[in-house]
Parts: sequence; C-alpha cells; structure tokens
Amino acid sequence: MAARGAGAEVPSEERGRVTITEIARQAGVSVPTVSRVVNGRSDVSPDTRARVEDLLRRYGYRRRPAASGARAALLDLVFDDLDSPWAVEIIRGVEEVAHAAGVGTVVSAIHGRSGDAREWMRNLRARASDGVILVTSALEPVLHEELRILGVPLVVVDPAGSPALDVPTVGAANWSGGMAATEHLLALGHRRIGLIAGPPRLLCSRARLDGYRAALEGAGVPFDDSLVVPGDFRPESGFTGCTALLDLPEPPTAVFAASDQMALGAIEALRRRGLRVPEDMSVVGFDDLPEVRWSAPPLTTVRQPLADMGELAVRTVLRLTRDERPAAPRVELGTELVVRASTAPPATTG
Repeated sequence: MAARGAGAEVPSEERGRVTITEIARQAGVSVPTVSRVVNGRSDVSPDTRARVEDLLRRYGYRRRPAASGARAALLDLVFDDLDSPWAVEIIRGVEEVAHAAGVGTVVSAIHGRSGDAREWMRNLRARASDGVILVTSALEPVLHEELRILGVPLVVVDPAGSPALDVPTVGAANWSGGMAATEHLLALGHRRIGLIAGPPRLLCSRARLDGYRAALEGAGVPFDDSLVVPGDFRPESGFTGCTALLDLPEPPTAVFAASDQMALGAIEALRRRGLRVPEDMSVVGFDDLPEVRWSAPPLTTVRQPLADMGELAVRTVLRLTRDERPAAPRVELGTELVVRASTAPPATTG
C-alpha cells in the first residue's frame, strides 16, 4: 500500500482494513508508539500523536476507553465453524454467564480464512467490543497483535495451536478422555481398536490420539497406524473413516471416534454394511452432545463439559476487562466416560 499524504482521503472500502503495522509505517513511527497512542499513553510527542491519531481516525480505528471500573458491555465469541451442535453447547454456556452479567455477545465464524478473520477484526473495531473469546481457531499473528495493541482481552477455548504465553486458555482433559475411551474398550476385551482422529492441527485432536496410544501401550497392545484414519469432527468423515476401517483385511472390532458426530457417522457406515452396534462392532464417541443419548443405540462417549468451558471463558475474559489476573492462565476441565449401549465385548467367532 502506498503511503498517503497528510489529510488524504481514504476510500470507504479501505477503511478498517489496514493493519496497525501499516499505520506505524505511514506515520513513520514504531508499532509500540502506535500502541501508546491507541491506549491513551502520555509519553508521545504532540506532533507524533496528532499524526498517528489522524491515520487512526481516517482508517476507522476506535480507541478503547481507558479502564475506569466500568462494566464490560459487549463480547465477541469467535468460532472457526458454527456448523456443529458442539458450538451450540459452548454458546449456551457463554450466554448464561454473559446474560447474568448484563453483557451482550456477538457470535461469528471465520472458517479459517484470512479474509473472514480480517473482516471480523474490522467489525470488532467498529463496535468497540470489550473482549474476545476465540474457540478452536487461530488468528494470524498480525491480528493477534492488533488485539493486544488495542487492549482487547483475549481468552482461547480449545486452542488450535500453542497460544501466546500471555493468553489464558480453557480446555478439557482430552488426553485422559482419549485414554479412558480406549481403556474401556480394552477392558471389554477388544484388541483391534480403530481410531477416527480429529484434525491434526488442533491440540485437542492430538491429545486424544496420544491418550489412545497411551492406553494401548499400558495394555501391551502394539500401536497399528493402519487403524488410525483421519477425520474432521463432522459426521461425513466418521462415515468415510469407518468405511476405510471396515475395508481393511482385518477390520477392528471397536472404533473410538474423536467426536460424537463422527461416531454417529461411523454407526451409519456400519448400518449400511448390515452390521450391528455393538454386536458386530463397538463404537465410542467424544463430547456427550445432548442428542447421542437418543441415538440407536445410545452412544457410549466421553463427556467434556462444553457449557462449563464457555462459562469459564466468559468469567475469565470479564476479569481481564477489569484489569484483574485470571484465576489460572491454563485451565483443563475434567472429562468423564459415560457408558451406554454402543459398546460390548467383541463377538466370538467359531
């Protein structure tokens, strides 16, 4: 982007799209200097302040009000994807605490696309949100830096990768949940246990896989990578993954799907092959979404406290808006195995 002269008009389609790094370049100052201006610091010369404020104003930035003990009014809740009952459970927990606190919420999905994330950032600046809860998503470093410079507190739920050290996170005990699911199947007598894994970019997916491997190792069962197939937490990938497992020369006798929706897809794949759950194959999910207790058969799964995770995320971000330290920078809420009718000992042959 070419530098503009002082007072130059910025086209409406460009307002809010420029980064703070670009504003610093156009103003001929450092990014920390822009940060000091945005946050109302006094240690900036009048000429520099005027130059930076002119650019901030022309590009549509809004300075956040200085902390004064006033309550937060608006939070942004951002998902990578909203097409899941899992997201609904997080939203339910967020709304319960936010409503009680008199705080509004704006729910967005950025779909992992750079353009969507930048559009969301532009809208966030325009509405002057007081805090952000980011769920299973990752922001580009430049957008993360803009939140920091603007002084907008951020809490991450189920981080996609390793978040910055100064960003609080809320998650579930995915490793122990994956281990519990696999140990349950091992205790029933299964030794060939398939895994339909989640997206490898997500920490929760990798932790569930590691828990599966740890349970096998603890039982003295060799890890077989042919029994691990990829998934994306959606039912379609559970169907495809289970089909691939069934096509193996020696199919597994049980399947652990790293999400309930993938487990439901796996059950449908088995049904279409004329196989019964759990008589011909056991299936375990992960999440304990409300509908799985009514599936046919009711699903054995690992319950993760999704609504509780949303509630804790709101409480944490509200503490940050009051310039209070979070109770803990990294929180993992416990998971629990819920045994229903989709698991049984392996069928005997003879």
